[in-house]
Amino acid sequence: MTKFAGEKMLMRIHVSESDKHGHMPLYEALVELFMKEGFAGATVLRGVAGFGPHLVYHSSKLLDISKSLPMIVEVVASEDKVNAVMPRIDEMMQGGLITLESVRVIRYCDKNDKECLLHSP
Repeated sequence: MTKFAGEKMLMRIHVSESDKHGHMPLYEALVELFMKEGFAGATVLRGVAGFGPHLVYHSSKLLDISKSLPMIVEVVASEDKVNAVMPRIDEMMQGGLITLESVRVIRYCDKNDKECLLHSP
């Protein structure tokens, strides 16, 4: 096992499940963008409850099936890679919130996994 450590940027994109980009959900369009741009990975998290600037509460309660639950798309990449893709993300966003923070990354790779080694810090 090979271990890599280094500094990267964590980008969290907060959107609503009902947000769209063209014909598809925005969170799916963002994941596709990250794939096309060669990011090592992306994760979409679905919130069980939340509210935004309009103070409307959205919940996943069984009796209150909401189509506007909070969604968070997370990616970890170099600051240069994040900055390069931001103009495309800006074009896709019609609301929401993006947070950026510097993070220390520790990644474990099998020494024979060339793809993992290629995307490590």
